[in-house]
Amino acid sequence: MFWRKQRAAIKRFHPLHRALVLERGFTVSLRRDDWEPMIQSLAGHSQHVRRRRWAPPERAAGIVVPMLRVLAADMRPEGVLSVAADLRGADVPQKNGPAHDLPVQRPILSIKQWYAVDPWLRMRAELRDGSVLELSVTERLRKRQIRKRNPRGKIKSKRKSKSVHLIRVTRRLPKGATVRRPGAPPPGWIRVQVRQGTRMVIRTNAKIHGTRPDAQLIESILLVSTEAFRWTPPGTAAPAARRTT
Repeated sequence: MFWRKQRAAIKRFHPLHRALVLERGFTVSLRRDDWEPMIQSLAGHSQHVRRRRWAPPERAAGIVVPMLRVLAADMRPEGVLSVAADLRGADVPQKNGPAHDLPVQRPILSIKQWYAVDPWLRMRAELRDGSVLELSVTERLRKRQIRKRNPRGKIKSKRKSKSVHLIRVTRRLPKGATVRRPGAPPPGWIRVQVRQGTRMVIRTNAKIHGTRPDAQLIESILLVSTEAFRWTPPGTAAPAARRTT
């Protein structure tokens, strides 16, 4: 009986909200305002479903939704916002490479090491000024399984992992847009590349070491994203944007 009520509640969710609960992700392109029903549906999840088993991934509310809000605020209503979110985590077999043995010394009996690559978020937004912003976040983990004999002769096994997040942002400017070097350099942990051509391209990327709470991780994502906007004069619009206003 309880499962039937929960299943009925999940069926009433927005399709993308339901995909986050049942499939832990989605890939879709929608116009700016079409994202709001999904956000509202996700916000009311706990009112209808309380079992942890059917809770949406933490990163959905902690990172994906805030990024949707930030990007949508800089878009026109007809602008398209594309999202590919894979929030199944890095333990999915397809994301893990083959394991290999490392040399050991007693009391360690064996160490197996392998790497996991989890490209869990990609976003693309058509912005109000005519530029296009592309964002990707990938987690890379080094995993180890260690077997060790303790002083009492018992063999114990444990796993250890080391994580790094790669954040990459690309802003493609419209034709005729100008680029201006900011007065202050970017933070040392953010790298910036500016490619000149028919369409100017600004790329910013950073490597964030260690497992971090969502609040700290999204702060880093926003800082890397903001850096791509410091290279254009404030308050200016693309020539195409001016003609349509």
